[in-house]
Amino acid sequence: MTSEKLIDGDPNDPGDDIPDGPPPTLLEQMGGLSGLVSSTLPILVFVPVNNKWGLNPALIAALSMATLILVWRLIRKENLQPAISGFMGVGIGAAIAWYTGSAKGYFAYGIWMSLLLAIVFFISILVRWPMVGIIWKGINGDGMTWQKVPGARWAYTWATLGWAVVFLARFLVKQLFYQADNVTGLGVVSILMGWPLTGLVTIFTVWMVRCARTAMIDAGYETDDDSDETDTTDAAPDPASTSSKPTLRKEPTRDH
Repeated sequence: MTSEKLIDGDPNDPGDDIPDGPPPTLLEQMGGLSGLVSSTLPILVFVPVNNKWGLNPALIAALSMATLILVWRLIRKENLQPAISGFMGVGIGAAIAWYTGSAKGYFAYGIWMSLLLAIVFFISILVRWPMVGIIWKGINGDGMTWQKVPGARWAYTWATLGWAVVFLARFLVKQLFYQADNVTGLGVVSILMGWPLTGLVTIFTVWMVRCARTAMIDAGYETDDDSDETDTTDAAPDPASTSSKPTLRKEPTRDH
């Protein structure tokens, strides 16, 4: 006669540490649609408050809005990176405006940062190390073998060019309003050329990233997950998928 003892899976099995769910998408890493939209809220309060009550109240209003966004995302346990970056940008812009005593100084940081990013992205294309490829693979913890695959490198180049054009366009257009001391125009342009353009170039980037992955698969540097699942249907089960399940161990018992 035998008895069965229920034994839990090995807690030291590395399969138990594998995170559930797919990795975050590019839009999620940027804070999602809400993160893109909320980045314009400090500008929405800064411009009208400045027009009615002056610079100092406008700076307080913009900083307060950026703080509320940061606290809101913290309470909801959402990705804080976009909120922190936005808060720092508002803080730097507010400091410049306060130091210069001019409301247009609030937008100076964003204007010159756009030019800097455009230059960096264009240079990365010229040296055949497009920034989108470096950033994308860096975020996902992958290697840089894509640089050796012409198809992947060209896909990342087009994506990088899209961002470079957006950054340069923002600089040129905003600079016109900045030189004209048109604070209201700067606010409107910052919103129109903010998250709407970011959303469009993000969609284009996702498409190019998929093209790059296809080129990597064709070159043999990556595998297609769908085909892997099909080919391994009859293979031995993955230990990671079974490590958390209890196993049955039979132990002999003495007959009395």
